Amino acid sequence: MFVIIGIIVVLVAVLGGFLMEGGNFLVLMQWAEFLIIGGAAGGALLIATPKSTLIRIIRYILGSLKSSSVSKDSFLELLKLQYEIFQTARVKGLLTLEGHVEKPEESELFAKYPAFLQDHHTLEYLVDSLKLMVVGGVPPLELETLLESDLEVQAEEGKKPSHALARTADSLPGLGIVAAVLGIVLTMQAIGGPAAEVGHKVGAALVGTFLGVLMCYGFLQPLSAQIEYQAELGELYMHSIKAGVVAYAKGMPPIVAVEFARRVIVSEYRPSFGEVEEACRAIKVKA
Repeated sequence: MFVIIGIIVVLVAVLGGFLMEGGNFLVLMQWAEFLIIGGAAGGALLIATPKSTLIRIIRYILGSLKSSSVSKDSFLELLKLQYEIFQTARVKGLLTLEGHVEKPEESELFAKYPAFLQDHHTLEYLVDSLKLMVVGGVPPLELETLLESDLEVQAEEGKKPSHALARTADSLPGLGIVAAVLGIVLTMQAIGGPAAEVGHKVGAALVGTFLGVLMCYGFLQPLSAQIEYQAELGELYMHSIKAGVVAYAKGMPPIVAVEFARRVIVSEYRPSFGEVEEACRAIKVKA
């Protein structure tokens, strides 16, 4: 939502200031310049970016236009889920988790947390981590190292969409100059014509430079930063899962393991100790 508001603010500030100076809005509507800059930038992005990263860029951009699903409540749900899993393993034994982690979409336990069940990426990380505990044979320290290595790979993958968009943004001022140079070439062909016509062509050429710089610093650079922020939020879930799973694997009681998971959540979204304790007390696991 704030992305849409930001785009509107940028447009109102730039175009409003131009109109206040006596400018004609229609002068900026140089569709050929839009085609040259936008088309070249899109083509460069296709050349430099793998298909999987392009899909993630589109997904992130669409996600940034909507209200974020990340909240304190969503992290509280994650902590409740971890507590119920650990408590189930403690009361009924680790092997009882096998059916839940093999087919989480059919699990009664996971069905209580539909929002988390829809996050396939984070769900996969959780069930894969739990499978190692169920199978056994992996000491806690090695488990921690493995989960940390997985997170490092996820972090590198998460950076690719924002980096690809940032590189494209960096190219826009240069592509704006390309459009401007092409406009100057056309201007030179009409250099013997009326002064008004020459002035119009020079103005149209300069619009290319303006559009390249505006699209870079007004839109794509901020959008790449927003995508990077979204990726970091997604990683927070997995960092919390890693902390909780490792703590339980080391023999911590379920409520203590959940506290380990809570402490790695940033303060903006971290539920208080009391909120987590109250929520966990409401969860009853029968033997």
